[in-house]
Amino acid sequence: MASLGSFMSVLNFLLFLFVGLISSSEAAIKKYQFDIQVKNVSRLCHAKPIVTVNGRFPGPTIYAREGDQVFVNVTNHAQYNMSIHWHGLKQYRNGWADGPAYITQCPIQTGNSYTYEFNVTGQRGTLWWHAHIFWLRATVYGAIVIMPKLGTPFPFPQPAREFEIVLGEWWNNDVEEIEKQGNKLGLPPNMSDAHTINGKPGPLFPCSEKHTFAMEVEQGKTYLMRIVNAALNDELFFAIAGHNMTVVEVDAVYTKPFTTQAILIAPGQTTNVLVHANQVAGRYFVATKAFMDAPIQVDNKTATAILQYKDIPNTVQPILPQLPASNDTGFALSYNKKLRSLNSAKYPANVPLKVDRNLFYTIGLGKNSCPTCLNGTRFLASINNVSFVMPQIALLQAHYFNIKGVFRADFPDRPPTPFNYTGAPLTANLASLTDTRVNKIAFNSTVELVLQDTNLLTVESHPFHLHGYNFFVVGTGIGNFDPAKDPAKYNLVDPIERNTIGVPTGGWTAIRFQADNPGVWFMHCHLELHTGWGLKTAFLVENGPNQGQSVLPPPKDLPSC
Repeated sequence: MASLGSFMSVLNFLLFLFVGLISSSEAAIKKYQFDIQVKNVSRLCHAKPIVTVNGRFPGPTIYAREGDQVFVNVTNHAQYNMSIHWHGLKQYRNGWADGPAYITQCPIQTGNSYTYEFNVTGQRGTLWWHAHIFWLRATVYGAIVIMPKLGTPFPFPQPAREFEIVLGEWWNNDVEEIEKQGNKLGLPPNMSDAHTINGKPGPLFPCSEKHTFAMEVEQGKTYLMRIVNAALNDELFFAIAGHNMTVVEVDAVYTKPFTTQAILIAPGQTTNVLVHANQVAGRYFVATKAFMDAPIQVDNKTATAILQYKDIPNTVQPILPQLPASNDTGFALSYNKKLRSLNSAKYPANVPLKVDRNLFYTIGLGKNSCPTCLNGTRFLASINNVSFVMPQIALLQAHYFNIKGVFRADFPDRPPTPFNYTGAPLTANLASLTDTRVNKIAFNSTVELVLQDTNLLTVESHPFHLHGYNFFVVGTGIGNFDPAKDPAKYNLVDPIERNTIGVPTGGWTAIRFQADNPGVWFMHCHLELHTGWGLKTAFLVENGPNQGQSVLPPPKDLPSC
């Protein structure tokens, strides 16, 4: 019996080691070093210094697996203060790693370092990271690829290979100077000079033959494209000549697959598509251009990359895809309507059915008096007539350390003066306030937020991003939201789950989420132009009553203001 007992002890020990090896292989520690550096880069026959990460534009991709712990040490060698946002990562209780400057952290000053530490929990798919201060995300951005846990397959056919495709914008002149000049004149800054695909505008632009991203594919194989819109101010169409795409994921959430010839992707959003290389072997343009269905000027030039079949020479002329018209509202509405959560047993759509807090936020543009500006006025933007003023101390720090006078927690649940939001164009400011206000939300309460576009100066589509959370898009429509009729049309079964959603031009979008992540979480329009004008606010989600339901203590190397 003693020998049997010894054998069983050894067996149990070996089993313990085996289980430990499996768990350690599943949950790894990933470490990255980000050096913020200024580097000279040439595009469109222009060379200029840009802010980069590790000298790369776009910056390096973060690769992780669901369950991993990630450390990114950021050292700032540039002349600008810096912060990095890990867009779409929920950062449970860990707003200190979220990154928006003066919201969850003070920026990393020149010559200093800060280590972002976060766990990748319950998420898999494509997200991205970017600078979250000034307009520096024009060049400081990159993809985040989160693979499923080991042994867990995709809920769609395994691709032969993956490609990361990050869409962006390029200015020939210094972006920070362009923004400063616009603010000084009280006018919108100059629009970009080109769109880019992985930092390259493609051969339709001058001096750009060598600045073209190319993907080689083999006949009969299927490929996964991880697409990110990192543009500052433009919603974008994206298509591949001669090839359909099957949408399988948005914002790191699996979708019911559907096939389309083009996709629409707003700044801040990600979309994964499957592409089957089933056409005549050749070279095909991959193209992107802006979507804008309001009377507003945008950069309407088309950027291209190349999908090239193996063994096809570079002398073969690529074919251009047929992109939707720049103002194709019908395509935009139809495309977004097709997006549904997978809602399977393994990946359920846990839509909140009972609502504890109803919020109604109107989105407005306006003008304030500015005697020194060109026209005597300056643009501003507001939510519920409050144009957000950035504080000098980070909101999360003020909340955690109970620092008084930094913000007010009385952001209005609805606009103070109801009006015909999308009626005839309005030029009044409706007495917009400039203030630092947040909305206090009880821990674990369920929130329904209706975002309503308005015709203050003009209607326009607005992509809104909520930090720290995913939300379900339960309804959308054109015109004014009707609380008596529109909720009856909600999709509460399989609505798409996202972190960034486009509010349609002259319309509304209703989202729901459960406030189970304590802290201070930024919510803003992801058009950098509008964010700078004040189209932003934050939610202060209170701590829960139990252990493990409150904001974590801050790290020791937290930057100071």
